[in-house]
Amino acid sequence: MSASQPESTTGVSLEIRHVPEGKARAGAARRRRTGAAETRLGLIRRARRIDRILGETYPYAVAELDFQSPYQLLVATVLSAQTTDVKVNSVTPTLFAAYADAEALAAARHEAVEEIVRPLGFYRAKTRSIIALANQLVDEHDGEVPGDLDALTGLAGVGRKTAFVVLGNAFGRPGITVDTHFGRLARRFGFTEQTDPVKVEADVAALFEPRDWTDLSHHLIYHGRRICHARVPACGVCPVADLCPSYGAGETDEAAAARLQRNEFAPGREDLHRRFLEGATRRQLRAEGYGLGA
Repeated sequence: MSASQPESTTGVSLEIRHVPEGKARAGAARRRRTGAAETRLGLIRRARRIDRILGETYPYAVAELDFQSPYQLLVATVLSAQTTDVKVNSVTPTLFAAYADAEALAAARHEAVEEIVRPLGFYRAKTRSIIALANQLVDEHDGEVPGDLDALTGLAGVGRKTAFVVLGNAFGRPGITVDTHFGRLARRFGFTEQTDPVKVEADVAALFEPRDWTDLSHHLIYHGRRICHARVPACGVCPVADLCPSYGAGETDEAAAARLQRNEFAPGREDLHRRFLEGATRRQLRAEGYGLGA
């Protein structure tokens, strides 16, 4: 098995487009040399090709938070601040078994909720946030999660990032989720020079069809977590190295880069990812009980 074809804990191999180092270096050098002259159409075509390749690389890319309803996804997303999705997934089954809807959570004792979410860190603040959020849902939305951006961002502790996670994954309404991974990759790919999340969102949205926004968010976030790391990206195993003007910012040796690559099957999601690679559709997976949303 080559360094660009890691094996998961399930024994399923993930095919990653291999870009020879020479081709990657030549492509990056050409783009750096002519970057200022890249036409708008050229940027759009390159951006969409990158997204297409990442979609082929991560065919199983979905929201990594487990959920069965908009309420569950909203609460889980608020809890995910300053921690990992894997940790959130470890506590939400207990949380939602005890508080199955907004009405139940709104009436919860703070101490009881704190004990459940304690492993996530900042547990007192997070408890206050989700109970306040639940009360607002009950008081202003009859206990239901609203399905539009303005109403969602009007909720306590809900910004545009959280709102687009919920809209895109629980309601099937397109949205771009600009987290730290997305913003970093958007700049490395040359999609934007902005650092403000709202401006990043606007620049990137203009390059893609709205129907692609949610999956694009998953693709960049997955790639950022697995290969295009913040400190030392694994350039040598990147499937879009020849399309990236930032190639060379990290490790370009293929074997060394492979050691930096994170396991693409996130802990706790191996069965879901295996089913995706076997060709299962999202509808089939939802019927099997996986929390994929709309």
